[in-house]
Amino acid sequence: MGVIKLKNIRTFSYHGCLIEEGKIGSDYTVDLKIKTNLQKSAETDHLLDTVDYVHLNKIVAEEMAIRSHLLEHVAKRINIRVLAEIETVEKTTVWVSKINPPIGGDVESVTIKMTEIRK
Repeated sequence: MGVIKLKNIRTFSYHGCLIEEGKIGSDYTVDLKIKTNLQKSAETDHLLDTVDYVHLNKIVAEEMAIRSHLLEHVAKRINIRVLAEIETVEKTTVWVSKINPPIGGDVESVTIKMTEIRK
């Protein structure tokens, strides 16, 4: 097994329970880690033998563009879509962070982490 991790994917999205969050949006970061077998690609040096991180980034960007009330909802969609679209991925973990959340305090970010394992 091997790991591919995309760190600090930055998006401007419209997630949140407040009406204002759906109108003005805010900054988010996403980290995505997948577990897959990297042995073949390590030997062949061919992109077709690995998980293309361009594909992973596209999934994150597209799912972050769909408004959700909860970060958990968007994180689950990202995990499920990675497993559905990339058969060689065995496990996926995503961290979604809202930068400067509107929670009435001086908080840099709030982060949720969710993991899905292929069944």
